[in-house]
Amino acid sequence: MSKVYEIRKPISKEMEVFEEKFSNLMLSKVPLLNRITHYIIKRKGKQMRPMFVFLCAKMLGENADKTYDSAILIELLHTATLVHDDVVDNSSVRRGVKSVNNVWTNSHGVLIGDYIYSKAFILMVEIGNKNILEELANATNDISQGELIQLDAVRNIKISLNKLKKISYFKTGRLFEAAARTGAILSSSNRNYINNVSECAKNLGILFQIRDDMLDYSSGLKIGKPSYQDLREGKVTYPFFYAYKNGNTRNKKNLFELLGKNNLNQSKAKTLIQNLNGIQKTQQLAEKYHVKTVDCAHKINDQFVRKEMIELADIALKRDK
Repeated sequence: MSKVYEIRKPISKEMEVFEEKFSNLMLSKVPLLNRITHYIIKRKGKQMRPMFVFLCAKMLGENADKTYDSAILIELLHTATLVHDDVVDNSSVRRGVKSVNNVWTNSHGVLIGDYIYSKAFILMVEIGNKNILEELANATNDISQGELIQLDAVRNIKISLNKLKKISYFKTGRLFEAAARTGAILSSSNRNYINNVSECAKNLGILFQIRDDMLDYSSGLKIGKPSYQDLREGKVTYPFFYAYKNGNTRNKKNLFELLGKNNLNQSKAKTLIQNLNGIQKTQQLAEKYHVKTVDCAHKINDQFVRKEMIELADIALKRDK
């Protein structure tokens, strides 16, 4: 059992109910939709975002129905984003199996992503909390902007570190933040608690993304996608950014030639990135965000939530999948 599932133990019953409700919500009278959504549900991920909702809502309290609905809503937004992301990147693998657009077509991927988004919008209305509606609408907008910013990072050797951090925030940190804030809003009117769990989850999400960028340069067996996929797609991520920054003219020429190359020599890429301290510098950045996450966690006045956030930060820093 993974360490993330150990963290889930205190909310295991809530997560079981969540999964059942999530599956039921995805049902449709259209057989094709059911086949595709069933395919997606069977290949679930870590479900970190709904977990944040339950943790930051301090379990369930008085808002049980709205807490479940909010957790489902956030997982819907995340799922729709992944399906669309695979279409944009023309990815063939997601979570170790064929992506939706690979099993069906890119058109199916776009439309099923839209269908899942529409389910999320319906739930937003049913929840009826203006603060939550505003938070999740803004998060969806930010995530969309992040996808466009990431497109600008394709074969862009002039991209700045700040822009890479912005991509990490929009890509992962933003929905972590929104999930934590949503759970906190449902359980507390304490502004400090809401802001502290949100900031903590935001930094944790960025930490997860930094480690994800590092794992792309490792074996693809554990992470559920081919190794060096970002490099093949021409994406400048942290390891490449730092290696390029540290390289001489010849190194930079060799690195640039690797960007977007399908028939990539993985051994050459690995040696070049490692020798120029691309992985080492990325690990150092991950350690900085681990410190930021733990510092934020210590400001959370709820002992249970504080402890879980610190454990998640430790897991994120050491994760290998």
